[in-house]
Amino acid sequence: MKLGLYGGSFDPVHLGHLLVAQAACEEFGLDRLCFIPAAQSPFKPGSEPASAKARLQMLRLALAGQARYEVDTQEVTRGGVSYTIDTVRDYRQRFPDARLFWLIGADHVAKLLQWRDAAELAGSVEFLVIPRPGEPSVPFPAPFRGAMLQGFPLGVSSSQIRARVKAGLPVELLTGPVVAEAIRANRLYL
Repeated sequence: MKLGLYGGSFDPVHLGHLLVAQAACEEFGLDRLCFIPAAQSPFKPGSEPASAKARLQMLRLALAGQARYEVDTQEVTRGGVSYTIDTVRDYRQRFPDARLFWLIGADHVAKLLQWRDAAELAGSVEFLVIPRPGEPSVPFPAPFRGAMLQGFPLGVSSSQIRARVKAGLPVELLTGPVVAEAIRANRLYL
């Protein structure tokens, strides 16, 4: 089995996330892709994301009807700072014969050696790099391995969406209407 793991804040989830998931499944023949929202990103120590409840609600709404995708709440349930290696260890234990792929933003590739238990992580998963439109690709530091996704790069970020909401601008075409409605109903990012 080929299993994709997509960690992040998803604050909020947007169409760029969904297009990346689709590209990963199509290009690498993933059987399943798990969206894994972080409790707290180690890369954003000062940030306070929307509540876990709100982020999980938006993810579930965005993924409704998509049989290949699922939401894994383990990092939110575990609480504290979310480290990739802890989640990878859990998947290795539950799916010992699976080939694991971790989706990562291109801006994180150069920092992989700084990740917790980097050597173990490098031997446990292959990385699928999400390109940033207009930015050059960065080679993997040894011993990390993986590939660059080709399809659907979309220059949208969660921080841009939060700024648009705060400014009173529409986000439906960036998040999809059900996520935009959840943002409105929960009065997020104001």
